[in-house]
Amino acid sequence: VCAGGGLSSCVSPQDSRAGQLSFCTKVCYGIGGMPNQVASSATAFYLQLFLLDVAQIPAAQVSLVLFGGKVSGAAADPVAGFFINRSSRTGSGRLMPWVLGCTPFIAVAYFLLWFLPPFSSLRGLWYTAFYCVFQALATSLQVPYAALTMRLTPCPRERDSATAYRMTMEMAGTLLGAAVHGLLVSGAHRPHPCEDAAPPGPPNATRLYSIAAAVVAMMYPVCSGLLCLGVKERPDSSAPASGQGLSFLAGLGLTVRHPPYLKLVISFLFISAAIQVEQSYLVLFCTHASRLHDHVQGVVLTILVSAVLSTPLWEWVLQRFGKKTSAFGICVMVPFAILLAAVPTAPVAYVVAFVSGLSIAVSLLLPWSMLPDVVDDFQLQHQHSPGLETIFYSSYVFFTKLSGAGALGISTLSLEFAGYEAGACKQAEQVVVTLKVLIGAVPTCMILTGLCILMAGPAPKVPSQDPRVG
Repeated sequence: VCAGGGLSSCVSPQDSRAGQLSFCTKVCYGIGGMPNQVASSATAFYLQLFLLDVAQIPAAQVSLVLFGGKVSGAAADPVAGFFINRSSRTGSGRLMPWVLGCTPFIAVAYFLLWFLPPFSSLRGLWYTAFYCVFQALATSLQVPYAALTMRLTPCPRERDSATAYRMTMEMAGTLLGAAVHGLLVSGAHRPHPCEDAAPPGPPNATRLYSIAAAVVAMMYPVCSGLLCLGVKERPDSSAPASGQGLSFLAGLGLTVRHPPYLKLVISFLFISAAIQVEQSYLVLFCTHASRLHDHVQGVVLTILVSAVLSTPLWEWVLQRFGKKTSAFGICVMVPFAILLAAVPTAPVAYVVAFVSGLSIAVSLLLPWSMLPDVVDDFQLQHQHSPGLETIFYSSYVFFTKLSGAGALGISTLSLEFAGYEAGACKQAEQVVVTLKVLIGAVPTCMILTGLCILMAGPAPKVPSQDPRVG
């Protein structure tokens, strides 16, 4: 076995096989990550539209909802990492109980996020509260689930393979979330509201959004149950059984001063924020800044199908040519995003959607493939500080969510300054220009900045995977 949490090599072919993961284990591990991705996909593409056009909240309040929710999720990361790092191992492991414990609460919070309360004056507060709760619970589930990668097997190659399964299933969840949610709520938004005197919001739209929310919420208990049944968490032999090693703050101080980790985090601060901005404003752009309303569902599904189908290809590219080389796939979407803003026609939109899916796939796969290498590199240099993988994962998600919160909050606030009117038949020209900038120039600058940072410096060292090496 690759003993010591991946810090030593596979010592024999027989022991190497002992560290391999079965197909069933990899599939069940991937399924465990689907619900958060289904919910994240639905909220990324449709929550802003729901708040603006169905709940009819002013754009300034929507900005506060999105910003507050993302900040809540970001703040929950170090808190979750702190408690997980100090928790004791149970019969089902140290990480799995956290996943199972969060499941019922996050399902309820997600449903209430899409529920239209009977009062109108405090709707902004309602959605802010439940989006904050949902994001915090989603984080409390995602941190132990992501850190579980290091507890599946000590062999780096098997961890990369499990990560590929996970990303494939999560991309399938992203596709499923957009498809199911989009199809269920497609009747809530008419293509030509000015030709119909009926109000654009409730009651039909409210019912459709509630049904979609209930369907997605039910996935949490189902997928978490399959994860628990199909995956066995290995004990970390290098960490104290009680979970009492370095304090959380001391461990956090060590991790954020580790140069490869710092570079990875800063680069994906920009890249992940760019992807979130692109996703959040694509539906609004198609609805209000172009004549692509009838193509919204098709464009969204094209992006996600492209991302799902290309994930195995990117995993092969990653293994064959290296992780840094694969990173250049992220910038493929840059010229096409600008093209869509300049030429918003249906054929261009579908081409842009396909290419964007390729870039989104590698942008999601790459950091989770590089993070275990960073953890291994850290443990090679700090062998007296084991058991810090939850701090690495929680702090990474914290920083990326914080960047997303700032990007989405500021960009949504820009719609308010541009004069966005909820439920209006036609938006002002300043709003159209703002939406074009938000799906073109903004993601382009952020992606290029992140890639420049990622390419600087050498790659982190990883343990040898050659079984002949002692």
